[in-house]
Amino acid sequence: MTPPRTPASPSPILPQPIPYQGSKRRQVQVLLQYFPKDTQTLWEPFVGSGATTVGAAFSGAARRFVLSDSLAPLAGIWAMILNHPEDLVAGYTKLWQAQQADPRATYDGIRAEFNKNQDPVRLLYLLARCVKNSPRFNHEGHFNQSPDNRRLGVRPKILHMRVAAVHQLLKEKGAAFVGDYSLALARAGTGDLVYLDPPYMGVSGSRDGRYHQGLDYDRFVSELQGANHRNLSYMVSFDGRCGDRSYGPGLPDCLQLQKIELHLGRSSQATLSGRVEETVESLYLSPALRRRIDLSSSGLNSHVSHSVLRSPSDTSR
Repeated sequence: MTPPRTPASPSPILPQPIPYQGSKRRQVQVLLQYFPKDTQTLWEPFVGSGATTVGAAFSGAARRFVLSDSLAPLAGIWAMILNHPEDLVAGYTKLWQAQQADPRATYDGIRAEFNKNQDPVRLLYLLARCVKNSPRFNHEGHFNQSPDNRRLGVRPKILHMRVAAVHQLLKEKGAAFVGDYSLALARAGTGDLVYLDPPYMGVSGSRDGRYHQGLDYDRFVSELQGANHRNLSYMVSFDGRCGDRSYGPGLPDCLQLQKIELHLGRSSQATLSGRVEETVESLYLSPALRRRIDLSSSGLNSHVSHSVLRSPSDTSR
C-alpha cells in the first residue's frame, strides 16, 4: 500500500479571484494527496471559487482543467477569467468605483440589474460585497443576499492581480462551461479525475437559499453508481459535522467509497457564541481512484483523518 502523499512544504497562499463562502482553499493540499500522478484532466463541477482547480494547476497535478457550474453567470465568470480577464476586471472596476458615493444604493441597483440580465461581472461584484461572500437566492431564483456594509469589496488592483495570476495558471489548458455535474461525469475519461463539492444536504432545499438549486440525493447516488460502472476516478466532499450537529447524510455503502475525515479546526461561528466545537468534513474516494493511487480498502480504513491548517487571514480587501 502506498500511503497518502504529504506536501513537502507549507501550503502556498493561492490566488482566489472569486470570493465565495465554502471555498476549499484550506483543504487543497490534502486533496492533492489523492490525485493520481498521471491525471490528464481535472473536472470541477460545483466550481464555486475554483480553489481545487487553482491549487492543482499551481502544483502541476493535472494537464488540463475543466470548470463548470449549473449557475450560468458563475460559469461565465470563469469563462471570462480564462478568455477575457481584462474585460472582467474592467467591468468590476467600473462597478466598484460607482459605489463610492452611496454603496448601499449602488449595491441594490446592481443586484436588481443582475436578477434581470444574469451578468457575470455583476455577480462577481455581488459576491465581493455581500455578507460573508455567501450568495443567497429566493424561491424565484433571484439573488437576495444583503451587502456587508462594513466594506466595499476587494479593491480592483487586488482583483486584477488575482485574476491575472489564475489566467496565467490556466491559460491554454483550461475550459469552462455551464452545465449540471452529470455532464462532467459523462464527459470525463478513465485517465481524468472529477472533484465534486455539492451543497450540503439540509442547507440547499427550498427553505434555505444558499444555493441557486438544491441537490437530489437519490439522483446524485445514481450518477455516482454510473461513474463506478465506467471506472471513473472521482472525489466527493459531501457531509460534515460541527460539534454535535451533522450536516447532511453520508454517502451509501453500496458505492464502495473510501471515507476520509478532514479536521478543519475550531468553528469560528461557535467560538463567537461561546462554544468550543470542531468542524469536520468528509471526503470520499471512488473505487477506481483508490486503485490508481494504490490505496486498498483494507490498508486505509474509513476513519483515516487529516488535520487541515488554517490559511493566513486574507487582509487585502
